[in-house]
Amino acid sequence: MTNKVLIIEDDPHTTELVCLYLAHDGHEVVTAATGPDGLDQARETAPDLIVLDLMLPGRDGFEVCREIRAESDVPIVMLTARVEEEDLLAGLGFGADDYVTKPFRPRELAARVNATLRRSGRDRPEGGGDLSFGEVSLSLRDRAVTAGQRDVSLTPTEFRILVMLMREQGRVFSREQIIERVFGQDFDGFDRTVDTHIYSLRRKLEAPLGGARYIHTVYGMGYRLGYS
Repeated sequence: MTNKVLIIEDDPHTTELVCLYLAHDGHEVVTAATGPDGLDQARETAPDLIVLDLMLPGRDGFEVCREIRAESDVPIVMLTARVEEEDLLAGLGFGADDYVTKPFRPRELAARVNATLRRSGRDRPEGGGDLSFGEVSLSLRDRAVTAGQRDVSLTPTEFRILVMLMREQGRVFSREQIIERVFGQDFDGFDRTVDTHIYSLRRKLEAPLGGARYIHTVYGMGYRLGYS
């Protein structure tokens, strides 16, 4: 299945290389060189995944990511020269699903794009059915979540984490188990990436539930879905 990938990157050499590798993998590629142009392309072309550089003219990648997330759950892979852990975690906090640091090998980025597409379920549906816990309901078929009768917009990564927790309610999952199930064994990132996604997911569910907490930290062990 052909996927459409939008690359928002201001360096033409980097864009050309990434386009070459993604096209070789069978993807249709659309490009933008500024933050505002990237937002326009995201709205007009409805890509299946976005590769987003953080250092962009017009509007930086953090702002672009935040605005895209307010409108869409499209998977986002950050492309950044910022190698500090806090910067990377901040990007994930804005709603990115994965990141690749510069300098990088184009083949590495292509592999991360393909892995993120697989995790998002856009190239392989997870199947139908519904899951529920308390006031949270989840539709696998529609990839939709409601909490307290309100729709909740999740990133693809947050959705997969919630599916995992809801399928085995009460079970404690370690960071390593979450990485293996949600990100895949080829994931090359910080353990704290899991914490960042859990924090964002928990915050999105608690807001319409008046602060009720369903996702709990089991210190020294991991995370579980439960009432207390």
